[in-house]
Amino acid sequence: MEPQGKPAPMRPETCLVQKNRRATLERVEKFISDLYFTDCNLRGKLFGATCPLDSISYYLTQKRIPYEQAIKQEFQPAQIGKIFGPTWWTCWFKVQLTIPKDWVGKEVHLIWESDGEGMVWVDGEPVQGLTKEGEKTSYMLTSELKEQDPHCMTVYIEMACNGLFGAGQGGMIAPVDPHKMFSLQKAELAVFNRDVQELLLDFEIIYDLARLLGEDNQRSFQALYVANQMINLCDVNDHSSFGAVHKLSSSFFSQKNGDSQHVICAMGHCHIDSAWLWPYEETIRKCARSWVTALHLMSKYPDFMFTCSQAQQLEWVKKWYPGLFDKIKEYARRGQFIPVGGTWVEMDGNLPSGESMVRQFLQGQHFFLEEFGKICSEFWLPDTFGYSAQLPQLMNGCGIKRFLTQKLSWSLVNAFPHHTFHWKGIDGSEVLAHFPPGDSYGMKGTVEEILKTVKNNRDKGRINTSMFLYGFGDGGGGPTEKMLGRLKRMENTDGLPRVKLSTPDTFFSAVETDTSQLCTWVGELFLELHNGTYTTQAQIKKENRRCEQLLHDVEILGSIALAQNKSFAYPSAKLQHLWRLLLLNQFHDVLPGSCIEEVVDDALKIYEEIKTEGAELLRGCIEAVLKTPYLIQPVASQPVAVINTLPWERTEVISLTGASGDQILGLVKVPGMGYVVRPENISPSPLVAVLREEDNSITMDNGILRANIDSVGRLTSLQLLASNRESVPENCYGNQFVLFDDIPLYWDAWDVMDYHLETRKPITNLSSKVEISSSGGLRGAVTFSLQISEKSTIVQEIALDALSPYITFNTKVKWQEAHKFLKVEFPAKVQSSNATYEIQFGHLQRPTHRNTSWDWARYEVWAHRWMDLSEHGFGVALLNDCKYGCSVLGNVLSLSLLRAPKSPDATADMGDHEFSYALMPHVGSFQEARVIQSAYSFCFPLLTTQSSSSVQPVSWSAFTVLSPAVVLETVKQAENQPNSLVLRLYESYGSTVDTWLQTFLPVKDVFLCDLLERPYSTPQLTLGDRGIKLSFTPFKVLTVLLVLNR
Repeated sequence: MEPQGKPAPMRPETCLVQKNRRATLERVEKFISDLYFTDCNLRGKLFGATCPLDSISYYLTQKRIPYEQAIKQEFQPAQIGKIFGPTWWTCWFKVQLTIPKDWVGKEVHLIWESDGEGMVWVDGEPVQGLTKEGEKTSYMLTSELKEQDPHCMTVYIEMACNGLFGAGQGGMIAPVDPHKMFSLQKAELAVFNRDVQELLLDFEIIYDLARLLGEDNQRSFQALYVANQMINLCDVNDHSSFGAVHKLSSSFFSQKNGDSQHVICAMGHCHIDSAWLWPYEETIRKCARSWVTALHLMSKYPDFMFTCSQAQQLEWVKKWYPGLFDKIKEYARRGQFIPVGGTWVEMDGNLPSGESMVRQFLQGQHFFLEEFGKICSEFWLPDTFGYSAQLPQLMNGCGIKRFLTQKLSWSLVNAFPHHTFHWKGIDGSEVLAHFPPGDSYGMKGTVEEILKTVKNNRDKGRINTSMFLYGFGDGGGGPTEKMLGRLKRMENTDGLPRVKLSTPDTFFSAVETDTSQLCTWVGELFLELHNGTYTTQAQIKKENRRCEQLLHDVEILGSIALAQNKSFAYPSAKLQHLWRLLLLNQFHDVLPGSCIEEVVDDALKIYEEIKTEGAELLRGCIEAVLKTPYLIQPVASQPVAVINTLPWERTEVISLTGASGDQILGLVKVPGMGYVVRPENISPSPLVAVLREEDNSITMDNGILRANIDSVGRLTSLQLLASNRESVPENCYGNQFVLFDDIPLYWDAWDVMDYHLETRKPITNLSSKVEISSSGGLRGAVTFSLQISEKSTIVQEIALDALSPYITFNTKVKWQEAHKFLKVEFPAKVQSSNATYEIQFGHLQRPTHRNTSWDWARYEVWAHRWMDLSEHGFGVALLNDCKYGCSVLGNVLSLSLLRAPKSPDATADMGDHEFSYALMPHVGSFQEARVIQSAYSFCFPLLTTQSSSSVQPVSWSAFTVLSPAVVLETVKQAENQPNSLVLRLYESYGSTVDTWLQTFLPVKDVFLCDLLERPYSTPQLTLGDRGIKLSFTPFKVLTVLLVLNR
């Protein structure tokens, strides 16, 4: 018995408190909170002593000027709280500072908080980005101040008057506020307590484990008790207590995982949209800000690896920040800065032509090889709105067998069933595809994201590893030191999957060791969202198609001139420049139209440059081929030359200028990929007849088709005369314009929702009646106009040419609408459960019914030049010259024409539009009816020029392909062999075929090569009397290298 008067000794258990889970969790949360109790918690001790700057001065400019020019300007005094702007201007700050002498031994930071994106310059070089939204608000001046170090210094900060996501007026994707101002909120020197930072990361990981593993998890409670005990040991005012706290957290993290744990390959990434809510020029600075910050992390952490795509962005940095680019190349040699992707930009995955996609890889891979010594082995396209079924073949042809994206996680209706799988294209080519299961390319390295990556993985059991991309993205920013610190703590900790800092090659190589359990997905990767981007910003899409066709023509005629004329200088450098401009505009927020007005303006200026310079190149090539001056509008009274840049013979109506300036038509026959000088004017039988009927409708007949057009411009009948087949069902109307309400849930320029179909309103209000504008002969035509609304009208010419298999609708629209969607419909007298749509180098089928949710999610799809609805023996094809959005529901072919979204560009599609489409009924299959060739011809007009009167009539062809199934798509000079040509051909029908390629050019040797123009190791091809024999399987793309005998 204890003596009276003495207190009983304290037993250890009397110090323990029964833990309430909620209260304890909240205790930990508040201890590291940046909002609550910062006067006494750990977060409040992150920075110690502070010191004001000696001076801040500024220079404000409307232009983005280089450092060398900026520092020569006259700077004005600036104060904290001052505002700068407006939007897209640049404010340069000159910061003069003195570090207190008593901070020796301390880590010293320059604190800088502003609304704009900043970049620190020291001694003429960029050293770090400063972005509040990207959690980079301080720049480390010294990790440990020494007495002999300079204490006085001057740094410059370049601040862009825009945020990480531009400058939307009241919302991220709202139109730009051109008058927005940006403030400097904080600027001072401070001692950075790195030991506090390390403890905060320990607490954060352990707290998240306690919070997220759940109440039925032993490790969750262990984390909770450890975190609580760490708080008990931690005296925030006594750094000597931190050692015991850190020892406790280290003991927790050192409890290892078992061998069966999922392995997460984490790699730094910084997705930077080449243009989106900011213009191209600002992207250049975003790249510099983001990448210089990543290099700083690499210098500090040798195990930090960073992936970087888009050759265009690297080329920008090479041009504007050469010192930074040299450092990038050094860290690439060390294996820390990892170029990925293989393309010029991260392009749209649906709308670029097949040849454009090849050039994305060709230009990208050549840049990576030239600058970094190797090509990329993985295609990196994380943020594009769907993926063409032709991409696997194009990847394979460019040295790529691996593919990464995550965008399909955005699908609104159906969850894609895999994260790691084989993806097979329409030709049978396969790539290994991976979607990071965390469904993001901008992870922050949190416990929650790591757990989601494992839980969300739809290929559990088949694969035990996945990729994890971390770093602020879209607007740049990239990884932070805190992200890296979190991941290092989770490398091998019980309760979590294993995390290792890795590279794409390490990840894919590990998967490739055994892919036997992986599933295969065949065909397109269709994103069930953002299908309004097939139509938004119609002018951009039209110019893209036109420029693709212009460069196609220049290259073909330039190649012919190169082969025929030893003195001709093929314009390879100029063509590369124009191609790179076109490829830039195919970025996945520009060509789809999901960008701000400033970007649209930039894109249209680029197209004008391509068209202007391309037209000059075309003129030079034509003159070199024909050896006569080129006149773009030849007159009918003088000899004429007609050029065909497509690989089949064409008989078509051309238009010439008469003596009085009127239009004179002629019908000519031109050989494939050749020309005819002083062509014979063919007189068809019959000619086109145009007749007004008693009911005021109009009938047009060219002996192939007979069309009846009613009093409001609709097709009531379209007969294919040879088979006496009617194309338009009874009591239905073709060429029916329809207007829909178009109000998406959020993503205005991106989305058209399925419920828009419930708001269909036919347009039948005439503003001028149907009149015969061309009474027949070689062309019959009618014109009329419709009133869409008080502000919007349609003026249309419906034309039928002699010998034409299709009827053409030349359309002009004055468009001043808000959240409306204009389409044109063609009901077809055809019954089929599938429709066919042209894609890059081929076609695919999609259902016309809505049996399943997968079918219904395709209520708005995309195609290139044509779509077709056929039953056995008969079908109807709808051709177009610049549209992509479309659909076939039941028996109705619908072409999407114009949208009117109001964000992020409030003026999107407003104004005047011109476009054409055509309807082509046919017997047999669309392949037998030459729908593919007709669509090409519809988009590639014959070229006409004046010819010398002394030139004798001649018809000449450079190339002929004997099988109609094979399309000779491209002829160009070889990239690295100036005396060689590259030909790109593809099988277009979906058949296996052997054919002969014939040429009248002087050819010495022939080789097959890949899409990067590297000859295969197989024996060279033989050029015999019948030409070059080529073998194709369905949708196969072949590239042939012709060595010229010059």
